[in-house]
Amino acid sequence: MKTTFDFSGRSVLVTGASSGIGRVTVEMLCASGAQVVAAARNVGELARLAEETGCEPLVLDVGDEAAIDEAVGSLGVCDGLVNCAGTTVLERAIDTTAASFDSVMNVNARGAALVARHVARAMIDAKRAGSIVNVSSQASLVGLDDHLSYCASKAAMDAITRVLCVELGAYGIRVNSVNPTVTLTPMAVKAWSEPSKRDPALQAIPLKRFAEPREVAEPILFLLSDAASMISGVALPVDGGYTAR
Repeated sequence: MKTTFDFSGRSVLVTGASSGIGRVTVEMLCASGAQVVAAARNVGELARLAEETGCEPLVLDVGDEAAIDEAVGSLGVCDGLVNCAGTTVLERAIDTTAASFDSVMNVNARGAALVARHVARAMIDAKRAGSIVNVSSQASLVGLDDHLSYCASKAAMDAITRVLCVELGAYGIRVNSVNPTVTLTPMAVKAWSEPSKRDPALQAIPLKRFAEPREVAEPILFLLSDAASMISGVALPVDGGYTAR
């Protein structure tokens, strides 16, 4: 059964929109009637996405505070935000460098907080209720080999979600995280193609498979929608049961 939502007359900003979960989220929001501003660094992919979906492309590096201030600060008011931009550096904990740690934190945690700040300010000024969804990870909830910076950044993202929930609730703004397992984006298909890495990960998931991007995008749309009108401050695992163990 196909899940359907109606976002007619609503505007949503999606970061990390040029590929993976962000791209599918843009496609589904546009198909559901939303006016979508799709933000990412990849100019070519953004142009292609705009042609395919009718979204408004916005070139943005969420690791750059000045770029966020300029691009998001001048957007006007949105009804929703999906913080999907993300990056990682895989290295053993004892090999982690300050530069790699900072680069991951700047995009995954600080960038999400700064984008949300601008969007929330505009919602408050316009007296408009809204919904913010941060795309976190199961890595915020468990420890994963070679993922110290990534795990830390996503745990920080979940903490940002909780604080935003507490501070923005009085304005009718809901804030939640989704926390997916390995999701079969082109990057993940390549990263998890080696059986020695893939098979143990699959065994740890009770459903015995990885997620498809649509299976993460649909919960995002749910949390943006009025169907989730009393849900705020949640970190929702979309992981086939991985974190149940």
